[in-house]
Amino acid sequence: MEKILTVAIPCYNSQDYVKRALESVVHADPQIEVIVVDDGSTDGTAAIAKEYRERFPDVVRYFYKENGGHGDAVVAGFHQAQGVYYKVLDSDDWINTKALRGILSFLKAEYERGKTYDMVIGNYVYEKVGARHKKEISYGHVLPAEREFTWKDIGTFALGQYILMHSVIYRTELLLSCGLELPKHTYYVDNLFVYYPLPFVKSIYYFDIDLYHYFIGREDQSVNEKQLLERIDQQERVAYTMYGMHELCEIEEPRLRYYMSQYAVIMAAICSALYVMKGTDEALKKKREFWETVRTRYAGQYEYMRRQWLARATMKEGPLWNRIIRIGYAIAKRIYHFN
Repeated sequence: MEKILTVAIPCYNSQDYVKRALESVVHADPQIEVIVVDDGSTDGTAAIAKEYRERFPDVVRYFYKENGGHGDAVVAGFHQAQGVYYKVLDSDDWINTKALRGILSFLKAEYERGKTYDMVIGNYVYEKVGARHKKEISYGHVLPAEREFTWKDIGTFALGQYILMHSVIYRTELLLSCGLELPKHTYYVDNLFVYYPLPFVKSIYYFDIDLYHYFIGREDQSVNEKQLLERIDQQERVAYTMYGMHELCEIEEPRLRYYMSQYAVIMAAICSALYVMKGTDEALKKKREFWETVRTRYAGQYEYMRRQWLARATMKEGPLWNRIIRIGYAIAKRIYHFN
């Protein structure tokens, strides 16, 4: 039976929550493939994955590899994938099964008539522990819904509204053919997973439904504020890798070029804000060095980035601007519940 979708679940010591992720997808459709990519776990993750493989032999696969980090597991997943499309589900998150069934029904019908899409997009929800109201990230005012479109048809994305790994499904062959690679042993590479294939995407379909539930709340999560402050070097590494992936001046479609420059600015703003939040003399020095590196090493990207107000604001220095950046970070955190 042809598999219409591969859902890869990268795991590292995920025994406490991977069952919820698995339960959200294994019942969705017989034409789904679920690959548990075990990135060198030392706990009971393997036993849980093998249990589900026995219960759902036509759906679940288990793949063990030496530890290489989240990005390495994501790449291993799409190289193992047999599905027409590829979706990453982090092991502590889950998918709305009903929404997934609806999307799969449509994609199967389209595939049977010979039609595929390079990128399929759905909404996602921040499932923050203790939050009374869950923040939904939707694209209804930016992307045309329920029809095929291209980058020429997109609107302007608001802050916090970017297409993230949570919201995207890629055509598997596109990921393989575009040569996507992700750095090993590096956090926050989900941004690169989404960003690099963008210029290769020629057809897009958007479902205005809540598909993905993004769990926020564990103290050891990479997006926990304490972890973010300890791993600013990882954010820098991802930003520099992103800026080296494409020359923005070579992106022909203006709307896509602007969107990619916005994404680049967001990465720089995150690094800047975290250095300001840390607040030490060393951290503020590293912030200056970061922007100088962007200006000199990635001059083409910098020329597009510096035209945007967020870049100009976050590269500024001094007590007043540092206070403004802290306030802006606090407001964004309260609105979007990102950690």
